[in-house]
Amino acid sequence: MKPFPLDRAFTLLEPGPVTLVATHDGQHDNVMTITWTMVLDFAARFAITTGAWNYSWHALTTRRECVIAIPPADMLDTVVGIGLCSGRDTDKFAKFGLARHKATHVQAPLLGDCLANIECRVIEVIAQYGIVVLEGVAAHADPTRTDCGTLHAVGDGTFITDGPVLDRREMMRPKLPDSVLPPAGVVGNGIIRSKPTHKGKTHGTR
Repeated sequence: MKPFPLDRAFTLLEPGPVTLVATHDGQHDNVMTITWTMVLDFAARFAITTGAWNYSWHALTTRRECVIAIPPADMLDTVVGIGLCSGRDTDKFAKFGLARHKATHVQAPLLGDCLANIECRVIEVIAQYGIVVLEGVAAHADPTRTDCGTLHAVGDGTFITDGPVLDRREMMRPKLPDSVLPPAGVVGNGIIRSKPTHKGKTHGTR
């Protein structure tokens, strides 16, 4: 993992990928699958939706930190498996063979198999709606993983992978912060690039 500009971290979540959220409860690391995420502004502020039914909720609301990781599409079965078991009685890092690395600002680990990781502090919890508001404090990405698509959950047990990138940066330039306008020839955020799908090929699981 290499440092990724924090003022561009929102581009990692803007497309709405399935995420893995790593936590540390003071003794043990844990990870959960989260599909409900939101970018709050161009700064590194985000929100995820979860609740007390998830074992990670206690760590999120007491330790008030986490890591949001973006898994590649080829981790689909691992991502689904993580979401189907609980850290209450399962060491998910051992069960799924997940690589982890020490973060720079939080106790939760970085996930080495993912495309990118964002270290976050919890700045507000709206318990009534299960909303956890996060502020990114550091971002990391694997610059060698430029041909991997991400996953997008439909909500019915199927998933969609990325398609072709449609570039409208020049049209949208008046609305875009300078931090997201990359050098000529770079598509997307420079780390996670969409991969064109083959005509007629379907993606997802049943």
